[in-house]
Amino acid sequence: MLLRTNHMSQSLIKLLGISLLSFGFIAMHDNVYSQDEQDRPNILWLTTEDHGPHLGVYGDKYAHTPAMDAFAEKSLRYNIAWSDAPVCAPARTAIITGVYPTSLGGEHMRSDVTLPEFMKKYPVLLRKAGYYTTNNSKTDYNVTGHETVWHESSPEAHYRNREEGQPFFAIFNFMESHESRIRNRTELPHHDPDEAPIPPYHPDTPEVRRDWAQYYHSIYEADRRIQEKLDELEAEGLADETIVFIYSDHGSGMPGHKRWPNNQGLHVPLILHVPDKYQHLAPEEYLPGRGSDRPVGFSDLAPTLLSIIGTEPPDWMQGKAFMGLHEDEPRNQLFGFRGRMDERYDFIRSVRNDRYIYIRNYMPHLIYGQYIGYMWITVTTQVWDQMYQAGELEWPQTYFWEPKPEEELYDLKNDPYEVNNLADSDEHRYIKEELQGALRDHMITTRDAGFLHEGEMHRRANEHDLTIYEMAQDDILYPLERIIDFAEVAATRDMSALSQVLKGIEDDDPAIRYWSVLGVLIRGEEAFSTASEQICVALNDENPIVQVSAAKVLVEFGSAEEKRTAVERLLELAPADKENAFISIAALNILSELDDEYLERIKPDIRDIAVDDPNLPGRPNDYVHRLVSEILGEEE
Repeated sequence: MLLRTNHMSQSLIKLLGISLLSFGFIAMHDNVYSQDEQDRPNILWLTTEDHGPHLGVYGDKYAHTPAMDAFAEKSLRYNIAWSDAPVCAPARTAIITGVYPTSLGGEHMRSDVTLPEFMKKYPVLLRKAGYYTTNNSKTDYNVTGHETVWHESSPEAHYRNREEGQPFFAIFNFMESHESRIRNRTELPHHDPDEAPIPPYHPDTPEVRRDWAQYYHSIYEADRRIQEKLDELEAEGLADETIVFIYSDHGSGMPGHKRWPNNQGLHVPLILHVPDKYQHLAPEEYLPGRGSDRPVGFSDLAPTLLSIIGTEPPDWMQGKAFMGLHEDEPRNQLFGFRGRMDERYDFIRSVRNDRYIYIRNYMPHLIYGQYIGYMWITVTTQVWDQMYQAGELEWPQTYFWEPKPEEELYDLKNDPYEVNNLADSDEHRYIKEELQGALRDHMITTRDAGFLHEGEMHRRANEHDLTIYEMAQDDILYPLERIIDFAEVAATRDMSALSQVLKGIEDDDPAIRYWSVLGVLIRGEEAFSTASEQICVALNDENPIVQVSAAKVLVEFGSAEEKRTAVERLLELAPADKENAFISIAALNILSELDDEYLERIKPDIRDIAVDDPNLPGRPNDYVHRLVSEILGEEE
């Protein structure tokens, strides 16, 4: 009864607060704020990198995180928080926009897409409301906007630089727990490798134990930095005036976690502290030291910030505010995704509720452990790979190196490591169907652009002088439900559906033709024996990504002559200035997998491919150069 009364009181205070705080929003613009606004909360984000809820307060007995544990005792801990994406750039894209990156075309790692004019990154909206906004200092978004985002964004950025009395929003981001720190070899005062908890899918070797111990130590180092900033806030006399969020940008940086939209890759700690003065803005479940099972995703963070300061989130934001004057109803599910990770393509979607996670692999022919240069620096990846190649592993330690199932379903309560796939379990059929339906509804509602290959989504949007988001909203330019329906059939190994899949090769929409070719590739050599004529026709398709996909099928299953013709076509398409860098990346991925004899034959041609897409500066061109160097054997 006390809790119910507390909730009712908070709701009444929120309603009263809307009229009191809204007065200060009249005629606001950047750097202008009234006396009333000086009573609005400061907001501080202390963000870490590449770790899941491996903290003492989340029940992890191997963790040593005294700062976050103590802070959580006077705060609210979210038990079901997801980063939407299992890697930094797309995860931060969801945060900065309040929009799923899959709607923007920004699901792929460092994909460099443009926002529509009407979309504003949340710091711009905070600035217009009179807040001083600072970022110290990582950005790493997949999207570019049309305005200055921060007052300060640098390693020196600090809320101290605001005008006297001006409310602030500040981020301090700590790299101490980043994936790269796992590779360090430092003193481990709190983490004996012999005691490290090893998941059942990793081989239990001294090297792997050391990596896990180093991972936990890196979280402890981030914990120390968090304590420094909390002490600083207290010393400034601002602790009672500041709402504080602590969270990580995605799950663990260990292989099989980071880059994968399973719970291990998406589950993050999220701790929220609301001072007494601002309890009317707290979520209804707020009680110090309590854990909340309300699902929260990264797309929810931007609308929540606006709700805290009394601004109603714009309709185009897809996230849900979980506190403040415009708090939404709680979610029932959270949604995750994977696209291209650095230089390697994949296409996965996931959804979870309070207990189960469902994963749909739309490219099940690809193994989990595709070679990604940066991931292979971690010793655990190397040892895991070497032991698999030597035949020294048994399931579940083998799964990472083998083709994926089309669907996965895990009971996170009884199977937190996600090794017992229940997708074919009759007992769990209704749970799978419920999550399947929720995922489909989400993809349609948010206009998921990922059913177009990255190269095609850019080509199609550019052809109509639109952003990818705007193109994907148009059902004529992007008939999403029709494409999803076809892709759902194509992306299986069901041979009885092959004739239906092959009809797509003659479709007017290149997206359907692309999925038709993928359907043959996924079904393998038996399907190709029936479809070889259609695949050879697809190699000459007017659409470059259909050509690339057909070339992959011919390289895998074609005759020597068909393979030679396919390689020649890939060499034609691979220069990034011919089509776009993303088509180049797709073509070079296939060429990089050729046997050594073939690679030696084409190396002179490969050297001429190391050119840039003039319309795409930055990382996409870097990935082209990385693949060229890999093929030439010139990797650092």
